[in-house]
Amino acid sequence: MSELKKVSSNPHVRARLTTGHIMFAVVIALLPTSIYGIYNFGPKAAILILITVLSSVMTELIYEIVMKKKVTISDFSAVVTGLLLALNLPVSVPWWIGVIGGVFAILVVKMLFGGLGQNFMNPALAARCFLLISFTGIMTNFDCDAYTGATPLAILKSGESVNVYNMVLGRCNGTIGETSMAMIVVGAIFLIVLGVIDLRVPGSYIVSFVMFLGLFGGQGFDTHYIAAHLAGGGLMLGAFFMATDYVTRPITVKGQYLYGILLGFLTFVFRVFGPSAEGVSYAIIIGNLLVPLIEKVTRPRAFGKKWGTKK
Repeated sequence: MSELKKVSSNPHVRARLTTGHIMFAVVIALLPTSIYGIYNFGPKAAILILITVLSSVMTELIYEIVMKKKVTISDFSAVVTGLLLALNLPVSVPWWIGVIGGVFAILVVKMLFGGLGQNFMNPALAARCFLLISFTGIMTNFDCDAYTGATPLAILKSGESVNVYNMVLGRCNGTIGETSMAMIVVGAIFLIVLGVIDLRVPGSYIVSFVMFLGLFGGQGFDTHYIAAHLAGGGLMLGAFFMATDYVTRPITVKGQYLYGILLGFLTFVFRVFGPSAEGVSYAIIIGNLLVPLIEKVTRPRAFGKKWGTKK
């Protein structure tokens, strides 16, 4: 017993994967859509991505130095947050939008709530929603050198037809990282093969969205209409890269399916009945806030114990 160094309660889980490994894999998975975004929108997209990522990393570094905490920027979590935020920004926004968003995501949503693992909502999406509310005109302006006019979802919402093939490839307007469905799926497959994510949340999210859209969207199961909704906006990026966030999704298996269905329903409501053509960001944020309730009603029941009993 004298040689016993540490005693802790079960469960004891040992894995070779660290937070740094997982976050680095996410960065690699986001490279296809990031590179295509730069190709699609030009050098300004690369500058905005770089500024947003640097702002996120430096905010975390400065906070931890000032508060005399362990420096954790090597785990790549701040890089992932900054990259996801940048991919959710229109290329037309000024550079300081990326700075404000990066600071808000890391300082307000992540660090002030205890750091990685303690944030109650996805930092990148929380920052995007904050920017949308604070700078609505700037954040909803998608005009750039490559494209002018409304996004495909806005065109679709107005009742006009869109080119789904161009949307799948990414030959359309939108935020930097949401235009190419093909590149997003490539990155998602990479994460699935590595075992970083599974299809519980994104699968239930996408399937439930399609079901709600087909049953109550007013167009029936029109394949062109449904395909346009799947390829347009941030649905694929949100489903595979933000709704699957380990910290802000439910940990129970049933909870993950319920969470995905909730996101599908909310996205459907926001897109079809809301004033905006998009709704993924708000859907995931609301879903994050309801995760404690989802886990409460889906937690496994101990053998011989009735629901609602404390003993």
